[in-house]
Amino acid sequence: MIGSMPRPSATAPSLLIACLCAQWCGTCRDYRPLFDQLQAEFGAAHFVWVDVEDEADLVDPIDVEDFPTLLIASDGQARFFGTLTPHLETLRRLVQAQLDSPSPAHADAIVQALAQRLLARA
Repeated sequence: MIGSMPRPSATAPSLLIACLCAQWCGTCRDYRPLFDQLQAEFGAAHFVWVDVEDEADLVDPIDVEDFPTLLIASDGQARFFGTLTPHLETLRRLVQAQLDSPSPAHADAIVQALAQRLLARA
């Protein structure tokens, strides 16, 4: 149900949600409007759509094999990196969970470096 999640508060940690996709991927093309819809719902978060082929230099050395792959960073630290089924409610719950109580930082230094590059672009 749209709008059932509480809105992020002004004191919520800064949040970056990056979707790593490819233009040729039909699933990604279908997912984009849903991703954009959540951007409107979570105005305190920064949403970024990254085409892994057009922006290979940015994503390198990470090799994204499954789409869509999401990177969520809170307070400058990557908290989630992985493939997510392209369902609006799943992403909504994941974003809200990070706003409510950020997960521990992701252990992979390469993922942390990508989060920092994306945050620098924001």
